[in-house]
Amino acid sequence: MPPGAATSADDKPLKDPSLLCTKAFINGEWVDAASGKTFEVIDPSNGNVIIELPECDPSDVERAIQAAAAAFETFKKTPARTRARMLRKWSDLMLDNIEDLAVIMTLENGKSLADSRGEITYAASFLEWFAGESERTYGQTIPAFNPNSRILTIKQPIGVCGVLTPWNFPCAMITRKVGAALGAGCTVVAKPAGETPLSALALGVLGTRAGVPKGVFNVITTQKNLADVGAAICASPIVRKVSFTGSTRVGKLLMSQCSETLKKLSFELGGNSPFIVFEDADLEKAVDALMVAKFRNSGQTCVCANRIYVQEGVYDKVIQMLKERMQKLKVGGGFEEGVTIGPLTVENGIKKAETHVKDAISNGAALIMGGKALNRPGTFFAPTILSNFPPSSILYSEESFAPIAALTPFHTLSTLLPLANTPSVGLGAFICTRDISLVWRVAEALEVGMVGVNTGLLSACESPFGGVKGSGFGREGGSGGIEEYLVVKSLVMDVS
Repeated sequence: MPPGAATSADDKPLKDPSLLCTKAFINGEWVDAASGKTFEVIDPSNGNVIIELPECDPSDVERAIQAAAAAFETFKKTPARTRARMLRKWSDLMLDNIEDLAVIMTLENGKSLADSRGEITYAASFLEWFAGESERTYGQTIPAFNPNSRILTIKQPIGVCGVLTPWNFPCAMITRKVGAALGAGCTVVAKPAGETPLSALALGVLGTRAGVPKGVFNVITTQKNLADVGAAICASPIVRKVSFTGSTRVGKLLMSQCSETLKKLSFELGGNSPFIVFEDADLEKAVDALMVAKFRNSGQTCVCANRIYVQEGVYDKVIQMLKERMQKLKVGGGFEEGVTIGPLTVENGIKKAETHVKDAISNGAALIMGGKALNRPGTFFAPTILSNFPPSSILYSEESFAPIAALTPFHTLSTLLPLANTPSVGLGAFICTRDISLVWRVAEALEVGMVGVNTGLLSACESPFGGVKGSGFGREGGSGGIEEYLVVKSLVMDVS
């Protein structure tokens, strides 16, 4: 049983205190950093210290990599159905402990308890999905030109995998990668964000209960040594695959660090999603979708609606409808009743949001509501509407990662598409229209990896998730998600 302690937030103690871990997880054991150093995990809603965790360094990474390598020699031979049953049990245990996992997530991330429950359900779905996919890693038989040859392929796990995840979805970003890796027969060294490591550690507890063998899933905790730990994972010749979700800037750095060992990579990097409302759209449905796409997780999602384009004929009406909906949003700590907008998870998020708002206004945008941090403890930013934001503003090229809705009108499709495709990234986009032919034309023309049509949600375990251009490469979820952790081996036989 891992070291743990009961916690309470608004009189919400954990039913299972052992899910709140105080150690890193290496080779099935709960361990301190070799250096003995620790760091503090902070509650963004009030700035209080939740707990201290080991400040791991490259020596701890090496321990985890060696453990994962040793475990791989056995785990790669585990029957697919055995791995599938293990993943399904892990998923079931997540749902059985949904309240405790949600409390832990709200403590470290700040999102509302309702949002945290939703993420736990979403995260568990990836383990269930890849349980099924693990039994469908089929090879092929290939007709040969030579009548005396037979060609077939098999798929095998690539090996030890490094998994680097962000703070905005502390559980789902783990299970989306780890579910695929373990389903394929790989072993994992995971490094969650220093702001939100508690959810990943709780998954380690439940994974052990589900039967995940020692060394198959390891969790390294760090905050100050983040760069050194990431570099150690990328430089290791034992690690054969790295999956990273984060900024384009860091993705480029990690890619260069992986080049010496020619690792297989999958990167889900920065986003700057356009949200497009055409004049013929069902405006009620469009604004509903916009509220989800913009304000889920306080605007801190990689596919968040960052640039909102509304056709001129309905622009003023959409602004008014959006304002009415936003005035009903409740900002507060994640445990407060009815809260829909929590704090920004990282402290510098406030400075970035303020900079984006001031820059947009200085370039000609109009502030309709909000636009500043709230005068209360924690990292809270008021839900904000900016109208007529220009291409010269920072918002145009950087995702705000805050509850800032920046709108601008457009005249025709020919004027819209160059604007929508200008950024160097291309993760997601959203279209609202009733014209199916317009859907096809716009969806095919947008330079992104995913398009939501009359919806504000882009992700599901069965759907491939990923982008193009500066948003990275590879896909998570869907039938292709497990392929990222497999290699194809061909067998050519002479049967003469």
